[in-house]
Amino acid sequence: MDTTTALQLCRFLHDASLMLLWGACAYLSLLAPRILADTVWRMVARPFLLIAAIAVFTVLAALPVATANIGSGWSDALDVGMIHDVVFETTIGVAWQAQALAAIVIVCALLLPESWRRHGLALGAGLGLASLSLTGHASMLEGWVQQAHRANDVLHVLAGGGWLGALVPLLTILRLLGRPECRAEAQLALRRFSNAGHVAVALVILSGIVNTLLILKHLPTDWSSPYQMLLAIKIALVAVMAVLAIVNRYVFVPWIGRKPVRALLALRLGSITEIIIGIVVIGLVAVFGMLEPV
Repeated sequence: MDTTTALQLCRFLHDASLMLLWGACAYLSLLAPRILADTVWRMVARPFLLIAAIAVFTVLAALPVATANIGSGWSDALDVGMIHDVVFETTIGVAWQAQALAAIVIVCALLLPESWRRHGLALGAGLGLASLSLTGHASMLEGWVQQAHRANDVLHVLAGGGWLGALVPLLTILRLLGRPECRAEAQLALRRFSNAGHVAVALVILSGIVNTLLILKHLPTDWSSPYQMLLAIKIALVAVMAVLAIVNRYVFVPWIGRKPVRALLALRLGSITEIIIGIVVIGLVAVFGMLEPV
């Protein structure tokens, strides 16, 4: 595997793990009723501990891979002098330091009591996502435009991660709607997800438009450009996710009272489809985020 592909794979795994971790833990910490959140967390804790481990491991792996990609190849991956220069003399190194700090917060969160663990994981994952703004195409700008672009990037990834990651515990909450002792709290959590989802989807779309205009100054219409082609596919997939979210909210949720079995099945399938599409979108960003934006 060449260094560019390895770095793209590392970016994909890191970004996906952070977005899933942030969205799920923030949703359970901020929007789900406490007792329900505790129940759901016990049911999903193991896979999310694995996701947290991937987030930390990819931070460790990213530094030698990025060093090899900047240098002369894999022979430079463990060159101490090269690694030192990358960490302390490049924007990639500054971003890596911030990501390493976020990884430390995630590791410390794993040591907290179970009732506090998801709060710490949400904090660490949120910091990790925010640090992604230190690299990428915003680094090519200067002054207040650069800072505005970075702030918009932070908003974009936090909103996108909040939307995507929350869908995972939502699947468990949909299952708990069938339990009489959980139904009231599950319905409340579902309503809160729906309300927050409107905001998250709107922020993702608006911040995505701003990002596109800041980078390209126009819509991606040149299909001969790999960057514009992949960006256009990403935009199309996000639009599909938004349509699915709207259908789930305004078609299937009202069915729950009349046709609960069909409605819940449709909501689960719709949510799973959104998760799959969202992961594909992250993969696309991991690739075209390293391309020249022309």
